[in-house]
Amino acid sequence: MARPRKPLLSTARIVGTARALVDTEGLAAVSTRRLAAELGVSGPSLYNHFRTKDEILEAVADSVSALVDLSMFEDGRDWRTALRDWAVSYRSALRDHPNIVPVLARGPGRRPAALRLADAVYGAMVEAGWPPAQATSIGALMRYFIMGSALGSFAGGFVDDAGAYDPADYPHLGQAHLLAEQQEKIDERAFETGLTALLDGLAAQYEQVRNGA
Repeated sequence: MARPRKPLLSTARIVGTARALVDTEGLAAVSTRRLAAELGVSGPSLYNHFRTKDEILEAVADSVSALVDLSMFEDGRDWRTALRDWAVSYRSALRDHPNIVPVLARGPGRRPAALRLADAVYGAMVEAGWPPAQATSIGALMRYFIMGSALGSFAGGFVDDAGAYDPADYPHLGQAHLLAEQQEKIDERAFETGLTALLDGLAAQYEQVRNGA
């Protein structure tokens, strides 16, 4: 039997193509018509795998969640180290696929990889001795922080025009036009600063929990 000239359509192929579109052109670029053209198939054939465009975007979001390393919650690392390593892995996945973050920010819903992620964090915190309510709060706190860091760049929000920030109006922004060219370094340092501060604060709370305060 002769081989088909085009690769067979599959869920993985649809998601991979949609993710590439989101990465390069943004969420608005994804439509069933555009995807069908990219895949070289007829539009209706997509409906054998996904009923709507939103379902495709949900699958793309979950494919990014699946990139986050969860091994640190299974290999004996203490809760603080595990939480830090997970946060770094999570941010790395979002940094590589920033355009899908608004979909991820809606919450895990029914997405399997996202639910495994939430389950791993919550379970590890409870096993470490955090009360369930606080373990839930930790998961939410970390998600807010990581998602927020991926939604935009502080440094990238300034223009590189030295004349844009008049000292008469903004006396402390004389060097702000230089921030954009150091965007990656500044954003990385800000993330590390914030992550350390969060973990230090949680460590202090953890001591109170262990001491029964």
